[in-house]
Amino acid sequence: MAERVELVEVSPRDGLQNEAALLTVAQKLELIALCVHAGLRRLEAGSFVNPQKVPQMAGSDAVFAELPADDGVIYIALALNMRGVERALAAGAKQINYSLACSDGFAIRNNGADVAGLLAAWPAAARAAQSAGVAISVTLSTAFGCPFDGEVDPGRVADIVAQAAAAGPQELALADTIGVASPRDVAIRFRAAAAAAPGVRLRAHFHNTRNTALANAVAALEAGVRVLDGALGGIGGCPFAPGAAGNVPTEDLLYMLARMGMETSVDLDRAIGVARWLSRALGRSVPGMVSRAPRFPPLNGP
Repeated sequence: MAERVELVEVSPRDGLQNEAALLTVAQKLELIALCVHAGLRRLEAGSFVNPQKVPQMAGSDAVFAELPADDGVIYIALALNMRGVERALAAGAKQINYSLACSDGFAIRNNGADVAGLLAAWPAAARAAQSAGVAISVTLSTAFGCPFDGEVDPGRVADIVAQAAAAGPQELALADTIGVASPRDVAIRFRAAAAAAPGVRLRAHFHNTRNTALANAVAALEAGVRVLDGALGGIGGCPFAPGAAGNVPTEDLLYMLARMGMETSVDLDRAIGVARWLSRALGRSVPGMVSRAPRFPPLNGP
């Protein structure tokens, strides 16, 4: 049997949060429904952050209120602090992704506290979700480099992984927030993370700022990771990370994984259709490549 890779679709959250166009709640729900129709079964559906700082995420409460309750899909809410966790729980989120950082410069701008402060607050946030019967995962942003502090030492990342894992998240992701990683960086950090948090499922989140995201995804697979984030169309970025470009395009990941003989739950042709829908909704071309390329193999053969 082919190995299976789980894809987590982040276009409704990380994908939209840095866009000039503000989609309505109805448009966000349409995007999510299209993703589900394509076969995606875990999606970041919104984030519970200050809408004055991230206006693209306004209306997340309304989005979660309209999501199907029992369709076999996991709709993830992003939170940065206890207040965000409380809002996500009140909105009925069944899974929360909590964001920490590996560099003080980014942590202060994105989360409002340095790394030590974030780690001190994290266990209580994890307990709040776990007490409510809600799964909580944690993403470590700037695990490969920071737009303000520069290089981030792999040993520091491993130490933060160990501290974050102590609170019992069901999954832990390393994020290349500004797209600076190379495959070698990926191998080093994920092997260190596996050693620092034995038994914790690892996930990879790559941005394509410097056109290395697909190569980094392969490096993560070679390091044993079997859960990858992606955004249809390759949209995304962080409002607090200057110059950060989009996520690895989900449809490009799908094409590559299929050619590598790996299975996912997602239909590539439908995923391409969603990427094209996003292009129309945002009023611009999207950076993903596969959605612009001829189908291969051709439907009618040679």
